[in-house]
Amino acid sequence: MADPFGFLKYQRKDNPYRPITERINDWEELQIPLSAEERQEQAARCMNCGIPFCHTGVFYGGKRAVSGCPNDNLIPEWNDLVFRGDFKNAFERLVKTNPLPEMTGRVCPAPCEKACTEGLNGLGVTIHDNERFIIDHAFENDWVKADGLPAERTGFKVAIIGSGPAGLSAAWRLNQLGHQVTIYERSDQAGGLLMYGIPNMKLDKEVVQRRIDVMKEVGIEFVLNTEVGVDISAAELQRNYERIIIASGASVPRDLKITGRELDGIKFAVDYLTECTKDVLQHGKQAAAQKLSGKHVVVIGGGDTGNDCIGSALRQGAASVKQLEITPQLPKIRATDNPWPEYSMIDREGYGQAEGKTKNTELTDYSTATTAFIGAERGQVIAIETNQVDHQFQPIAGTKKTVKADLVLLAMGFVGAEKSLLNDFGIQEIYQDYTTNNEKVYVAGDARRGPSLVIWGIREGRKAAENVDQVLRALIHQ
Repeated sequence: MADPFGFLKYQRKDNPYRPITERINDWEELQIPLSAEERQEQAARCMNCGIPFCHTGVFYGGKRAVSGCPNDNLIPEWNDLVFRGDFKNAFERLVKTNPLPEMTGRVCPAPCEKACTEGLNGLGVTIHDNERFIIDHAFENDWVKADGLPAERTGFKVAIIGSGPAGLSAAWRLNQLGHQVTIYERSDQAGGLLMYGIPNMKLDKEVVQRRIDVMKEVGIEFVLNTEVGVDISAAELQRNYERIIIASGASVPRDLKITGRELDGIKFAVDYLTECTKDVLQHGKQAAAQKLSGKHVVVIGGGDTGNDCIGSALRQGAASVKQLEITPQLPKIRATDNPWPEYSMIDREGYGQAEGKTKNTELTDYSTATTAFIGAERGQVIAIETNQVDHQFQPIAGTKKTVKADLVLLAMGFVGAEKSLLNDFGIQEIYQDYTTNNEKVYVAGDARRGPSLVIWGIREGRKAAENVDQVLRALIHQ
């Protein structure tokens, strides 16, 4: 264990955010990492709690949420190693379960910290930031490439469809186990939502590309601009590979089909965020194109994606940003029916919301539904019509309001995977062990379990890869 008195000696200290007035003028990363010495102090706060809840991944509320990390991370072990300054062994313990910790160390909401024993009567350990420190230190010392090199090759070939968290995780693990892996990605860049679904200030694309580059170095092949079912057939993949893993994500966004939906200026959040990232990749992180200068932006949806849209619109010079959330505002402290170690369902101000309040004090309207889009004669959206709703999401009489809007971003989540890809492989059943009714095809990540966190995609990719490995190795002895 770490310093048994560390949690008494040291106060929690997160990686600080850059000042709002500075960061909204570029696309550089939000946080400033602490020094190694400060990070060791934070790791020392991990106490000998006896039964660590941080890495349990226990479901509650009818499987609505999870307490602790669902990826079985060996958190107390690598916290102790960081405290001792043994960063190499900390890295080796970290990557036994998480092949992409540089991603989760930046974008994961850290259910592990909410389940930390210290969180019972205070603030949990900075697990999220400790994880980022370990993996960034590992990249600096070239430990990551060595971790990905297989001891020997099996001769089996596996295709993976999709290069998001689940696809990358599965590919890394399969390659470690000696199989030849090819990832098929329909976009022009690898990384899936890590590349195009999360803005640069939250997850720097150099970090994503750094991982892709290492994956190529250890023998993983990427085939970009190639859509399975269009540019290459499902039948051809099944002929050329022993097994296939579909990790295409839950890419169908939830729509809002109300009056005026056909107007110009209404976009899905993921499409808008993709455009923003393409601008950054083309023009650089310092170039904050003022595409929305003088424009009024409305974001419909109160989750992480909505928060990312707010921050992105501000960087593009939006005159104002308004956020609408159909659910009520969460409480500031845990409700009695939401005890530790459950994930704390409390109101949290995201980085984008903090930035947005510099433009609009009353940034977010809760318990608010959008009932119509209003357009000009030229077919461009100019406003939206809203209503307050009750707890059954029914409109409250007398609360109708009109909000100016030159751009509306639909950030209401995703409804599931594209069915056409599954149909191409004849998949009618997907089982708990990632197998399907087609013995050659596995499904993992959001494509299997629906829209979820990056850490769930990583877990699913790793587990699916290990199941594929067991089946392929059994073929050797037949």
